[in-house]
Order: sequence, then C-alpha cells, then structure tokens
Amino acid sequence: MSPTNLLFDEPGPRARRRIRIATVAALVLGALALALAIRQFAINGQLAADKWAPYGTWPMWRYLLDGLASTAVAAALSAAIAASAGLLLAFARVSRFTVLRVPARAYVEVVRVIPALLLVFVVLFALPRYGMDMPLLWKLVVPLAVSHSAQFAEIFRAGILSLERGQGEAAAALGLRPAQAMWHVILPQAIRRVVPSLVSQTVGLLKDTSLGYIVSYTELLFSARVLANYNHLLIQTYLVVALVYFVVNYSLSRFARWLEARQSR
Repeated sequence: MSPTNLLFDEPGPRARRRIRIATVAALVLGALALALAIRQFAINGQLAADKWAPYGTWPMWRYLLDGLASTAVAAALSAAIAASAGLLLAFARVSRFTVLRVPARAYVEVVRVIPALLLVFVVLFALPRYGMDMPLLWKLVVPLAVSHSAQFAEIFRAGILSLERGQGEAAAALGLRPAQAMWHVILPQAIRRVVPSLVSQTVGLLKDTSLGYIVSYTELLFSARVLANYNHLLIQTYLVVALVYFVVNYSLSRFARWLEARQSR
C-alpha cells in the first residue's frame, strides 16, 4: 500500500512490536476466558449431550431458519428504504439550494444521535395514539429505516465529495445540466467507491433487527426467546443463535472487505 492510501502514519518497529504483544496478550486472555466459561458450563451440566441433542434435529433448525428468514425480510426492507432515503438526503446535502441543504443537514445531524431503540418506542407507543398503528413488520422496519437513512446519507455524500471537481466540470463542458451530470457521471462513480461501506452499514442494520423482540416481530432473536421458554434450554438456544448471527454477519463483513480490496486493486 502506498503512503498516499494510508489514513495514519505507518507504525515503526517498536509500535509493531507493541501491537504484536498486545495481540498475543488479548488472544491468551480470550482463550483463558473461553476455557473458564466452558469449564463452568461443564460443572453445571450445560454441556450434557441430551441438552444439545435437540439442535441436531431438523424441526428445531427449521423454526430458527424461519426466524432468520423474517430477519432477512426486515433487514432487506429497512436497507432498501434507508438507502433510497439516504440517497435523496445526500443529493439535498450537496445541493446548491439552501432550502434543500439546511433541512437535510438538520435531519441527518438529529437522527444520527437518536438511538434506534427510542425510535422503535415512538412507533410502538406514540404513533398508535394518533391512529397510526402499523403491522408488526413495519413497526420494526420504519424506525430502522429512519435511523439508518442518516448513516446511508453520509456514506453517499462522502462518495460524491470524494470525486474530483473535474468530473462535474467535464460533464458541464459536454453540455450536461447539473442534475444530468450528477445522475449520469458523478453518482455511478460515487456508488462504486462506497459499495464496501454500504455493505458494512447493512451489517449493522441486520444486527439492529434484533430490536424486533420489542415489537414481538418473529425475527431470529424473538424466535430464540420463544424457543428457550418452550424447551427451557436458555444457554444452548442463545449460543446457537449467537453462532447463526456470527456466521451471517461475518460472511457479510468478509464480503465487504473483499469488495474493498477489489476496489483498491
């Protein structure tokens, strides 16, 4: 990697040695913590074969996969709405017109600091008092879309601003209006640059779908809670669900890194 692509100074020999020592120490501590947790589980009988046997059956996995499918639906709808709204907000934020730029900036700055959980409570408790009682799916999708639209807006805006001014000037020289230059010249290049960041943001949105248990939407975490209450295998159920979340999110994160590496090449 060339020095111009670095976001910070490349660490020297001492810094690299400290980083290696800290990494090894963290791995050792993590391994010790894991060993202690496994030992404690074994002492309390949580590793008994009969407590894990149900998770080797298809009906159990079919129930969890149904919850995962519901999670995917909520995440896909939220991401589509948030990305579309974020793109419009990014256009407004880079607009020449103050009447568009100022409200868009105010929206992004306010929404970015509001927890998604608070927005879920607003949709769940406040809006029904005014006759806006949504289906369970949309009680989760709407607050997540609102919360993440600001994040998507900043990603799109960063991609647009990362392009050289010559791109717009060249488009203007060809006779394109500003809107045409944005749509046909600037936006395609900006989206290509920020695709890895969009995937990473989608990973965060997918994790936030776990808030669905608050509105009783049958996503993966809510399904796990119902299952644990039914079979009384609390630790086993949540460990399995945590593994499912890890596999899905890690796969998406690796995909984002692959896209980033491809972009750099």
